[in-house]
Amino acid sequence: MKALTWHGRRDVRVEEAPDPAIKEPTDAILRVTSSAICGSDLHLYEVFGPFMGEGDILGHEPMGIVEEVGADVTHIKPGDRVVVPFNISCGYCHMCHDLKLYAQCETTQVREYGMGAALFGFSKLYGEVPGGQAEYLRVPQAQFGPIKVPEGPPDDRFLFLSDVLPTAWQAVRYADIPDGGSVAVFGLGPIGQMSARIARHLGHRVIAVDRVPERIAMARRHAIEVLNFTELGDVPEAIRQMTGGRGTDSVIDAVGMEADPSTVARLAQTLTGMMPAKAAAAVMGKVGVDRLAALQQAIDTVRRGGTISIIGVYGGMADPLPMLRMFDKGVAVRMGQAHVRRWIDDLMPLVTDDTDPIGVMDLATHHLPLSRAPHGYEIFQKKQDGAIKIVLNP
Repeated sequence: MKALTWHGRRDVRVEEAPDPAIKEPTDAILRVTSSAICGSDLHLYEVFGPFMGEGDILGHEPMGIVEEVGADVTHIKPGDRVVVPFNISCGYCHMCHDLKLYAQCETTQVREYGMGAALFGFSKLYGEVPGGQAEYLRVPQAQFGPIKVPEGPPDDRFLFLSDVLPTAWQAVRYADIPDGGSVAVFGLGPIGQMSARIARHLGHRVIAVDRVPERIAMARRHAIEVLNFTELGDVPEAIRQMTGGRGTDSVIDAVGMEADPSTVARLAQTLTGMMPAKAAAAVMGKVGVDRLAALQQAIDTVRRGGTISIIGVYGGMADPLPMLRMFDKGVAVRMGQAHVRRWIDDLMPLVTDDTDPIGVMDLATHHLPLSRAPHGYEIFQKKQDGAIKIVLNP
């Protein structure tokens, strides 16, 4: 089969790879029809090289048609159309069954690195499981993970149930926005776009912050208030002026480690990407390598006693935080990988509604054949050609 493989910093290639096969009775084989490029994939493309292996197959946002199932897989069958959550969860361990913390699944936890549930296509840290930017995908724990979706509507109606929509829904839920309250969303990539739309759909005032014209225009199409931070000297102060001097009740940080400012952190990310793998992994485990501009502004923006929901991915183990300010303001912070299956019942009515209330059909800006995946990564990483969300079609 053809698959997108990792070979180094900013070096991904479409190559021949072995066809996947059933290995366990809980496996399924999927013929991939769509697989999106995630902002988190850019971390592998740029920063997380120390934890990648030559030839690793990327991608964790796939959907397609079931080709084959193992003996213990009964809720789906060959010919079914399914979306596959990015985290690999068993559904029966304490974390899954009792707590519904599927991103912490005890069956697939990557204990070697002290990490949570395994993920598709996402480095040794998360199990080095072959990903879905390929023609075919082996799905472990298929007795629980895959989500059957209706025939008929285009893939884009359902594809984002694999990651973007549950991640955005969790970001909003974790933000604990009071009824009729306000939330600031920092970053208008795919997660920020959908977080803003979901929060507005639920009746909250949303103020979003970004600088990329295409992202700002997309958010405004969905009636989101947007501030362009390049036009403002002090974003938190601007938001306080819009909210009676207090700041928003909640803030969602949908930026994470890719925030623009901080020369020191940008240099740290560049250097770790160029180091030998063992040395770079050691540095990332002990040093703050994240650009914390968005998080610092989130802390400054949220009103006293408010909540910050961090959904952007951070990579450093020793990032400095302004603990005095957080303590003095009484800020609550929630964060973590999305527990995809936990939110599907909330989201399925929205994606099957023909009125498209949260605009899932207005998210993908590019549809490319798998053969052009390297180009897709390049324009997404460089924010070129209006790239906001790229979908690959094997």
